[in-house]
Amino acid sequence: QVQLVESGGGSVQAGGSLRLSCAASGYIYRGMCMGWFRQALGKEREEVASIDGRGTLTYADSVKGRFTISKDNAKNGLYLQMNGLKPEDTGTYYCATSGLYCYGHLSASAVAYWGHGAQVTVSS
Repeated sequence: QVQLVESGGGSVQAGGSLRLSCAASGYIYRGMCMGWFRQALGKEREEVASIDGRGTLTYADSVKGRFTISKDNAKNGLYLQMNGLKPEDTGTYYCATSGLYCYGHLSASAVAYWGHGAQVTVSS
């Protein structure tokens, strides 16, 4: 079992920045994929960014150049630095992990554990 707890959400104006954190606990396997997903009201959950078991980073086209995903193995932490925020970035952001070794991007179908989500609201 892996538990994931997000923090750092909030409300900002367009162009602003936020940093999301995810604290992982339980059985942490270094080779597992970890990532961030988001879901806007009335829309499907979508991939934002992920790190695979080899440390390869993957980003959705919509956030490339603005968001940065990182991981701190010593602290079992996953982070998402979000700069240049836009109103279309508004949604609930979820931390997720495969729970098993994986490589490549973390798709929703491969997620074994989800956090409860952190709200991000960007006003124009």
